[in-house]
Amino acid sequence: MVQKVRIRYAKRGRLRFISHRDFARALERALRRAGAPVAFSAGFSPHPKISYVGAAPTGAASEAEYVEVSLAERVDPEAFAKAVDDSLPPGLDVVECVEARTGSLPDRIDGSAWDVRLPGVPVDVAASALQAFLAAESVEVDRKTKDGTRRIDARAAVRHAEVRASDLEPACAILSLVVRHTTPAVRPDDVLSGLRAVAGLDLPAPPEATRSAQGLLDEAGHLADPLAPDRAAGADAVADAH
Repeated sequence: MVQKVRIRYAKRGRLRFISHRDFARALERALRRAGAPVAFSAGFSPHPKISYVGAAPTGAASEAEYVEVSLAERVDPEAFAKAVDDSLPPGLDVVECVEARTGSLPDRIDGSAWDVRLPGVPVDVAASALQAFLAAESVEVDRKTKDGTRRIDARAAVRHAEVRASDLEPACAILSLVVRHTTPAVRPDDVLSGLRAVAGLDLPAPPEATRSAQGLLDEAGHLADPLAPDRAAGADAVADAH
């Protein structure tokens, strides 16, 4: 490996329903189509050196998914991003690509921001349910897993939450969440299960969750951009060259 790039990509529209495994296959095909000089592992069964960070659950859209790709030759990140984006299906879109210059990407991500559309739910009803949820010390909900039902605390991971009205739909509340990554991860549907448990919140239509950001949480519950240190290091390198 001579270079590592970090990609921010979006999962939009109908492509929110693809699984993480399906995305991994789509990305590998796109890299081959783009002629990317991907580095491979050694051994009997070499595989491309691609690292995924905190993939969104199937069914959720996202504007902030991250992946690292190790390369056997140096590339221009901007040209690399365009070539890969052109090779991916519409709805899987490369938003940004930077050269990995400092630190570890996973060490810069321990939280997510989500916007969850709640069609048919009035803002005052959603706000009342959220108030009850936030007032609770813990809100345990059941999640079905491949190993059976697991009970998790949906309240503990929520660092910030608020409800606002949709600009486009009169009867549609938007639930905004900032959630710390835990094991197991607390997802938007877990929080909705918690709102149902503590306040009987009824959802007349399927909710639509979109992850708007990932990053490192500070004490105020704000998320730092995980690619910012790489951009800063790149700017420093350019300045030093001049």
